Amino acid sequence: MPVTKNEQLCNMELGISTFGEIPIEHISGGAVNAQKRIAELIQEAILADETGIDVYALGEHHRPDYVISSPEMVLAAVAAVTNNIKLSSAVTVLSSADPVRVYQNFATLDLISKGRAEIMAGRGSFIESFPLFGHDLNDYDELFTEKLELLLHINQNEIVNSKGKHRASINGRGVYPRAYQQQLPVWLAVGGTPQSVVRAGTLNIPLTIAILGGQPAQYVPLTDLYRRSAAKAGHDATQLQLAINQHMYIADDSMQAADEFWPIYSAVMNRVGKERGWSPMSREQFEYLRQPGGPLLVGTAQEVADKIIAEHKLFNNTRFLAQTISGNIAHEKILHSIKLFGTKVVPIVRSAIS
Repeated sequence: MPVTKNEQLCNMELGISTFGEIPIEHISGGAVNAQKRIAELIQEAILADETGIDVYALGEHHRPDYVISSPEMVLAAVAAVTNNIKLSSAVTVLSSADPVRVYQNFATLDLISKGRAEIMAGRGSFIESFPLFGHDLNDYDELFTEKLELLLHINQNEIVNSKGKHRASINGRGVYPRAYQQQLPVWLAVGGTPQSVVRAGTLNIPLTIAILGGQPAQYVPLTDLYRRSAAKAGHDATQLQLAINQHMYIADDSMQAADEFWPIYSAVMNRVGKERGWSPMSREQFEYLRQPGGPLLVGTAQEVADKIIAEHKLFNNTRFLAQTISGNIAHEKILHSIKLFGTKVVPIVRSAIS
């Protein structure tokens, strides 16, 4: 018997997301680190699929320290070697992309995967794509608003009519191929901007909130605002889909997990923090973040499951994405963390929530 939408909302999906970090190479030929990381991402997705994880999501960046500039390309490779797992971007930087090509690429992925493709649209956490593709940062808000509107229109209509300010207008042209699904699921990803949350609720779009800093409880007003905005616009707020995304690393022992994750987490956060003027992170701060009630899911499978269950009580979310980080650590340990998530955490959480 098919699963109804109400039943889907009662059974939270659990997934893996990653940005695909790599050691910087600055070379054109023989990019060993990049090739190796792509192979690892495919390996991670296969394991996630085999262990019953629901979603595999890849982020888009245009920097030398990340390997994924086109999530749909890597996800197409994943689609060919997996059977059930949903395949999503995390995120597609829609502000600097062409909505026509975004739809076409993900529709193609949907055809390859027989209906498993999703788009998670967002502004992105970095700005390199704006000058790279010839966009002005002063148009930051207008670009996203216009392109999201166009993407949603294309998703709903084979023949497209649109008037653009930052993109050429489209007059009665068809956009092909069409997706395998009747419509591609389009999620909106936010980091904590109330205006973006209101937009998602008003448009009745599934929402992903990335909790990469601050206490999770601080984000409850945003999820409440999302539901209020949907209700105000005349939508059924009880049917909204909400995802929470947080960093995760699991080991057999809690302190082992902390000791192994701290070097790669601090390297990534301090590199980004240096660009943004943040103070360097200390091990003491790291330990605080991974305590109960903190945003880091670093510890044993039971500790991670307990946090996800507790946060579900806060947010009543329908999806959880565990974001992995790679770096100066053996890939076998990343795979072990994913395996523990799929074989230990997922069953515990599903049992508790159902």
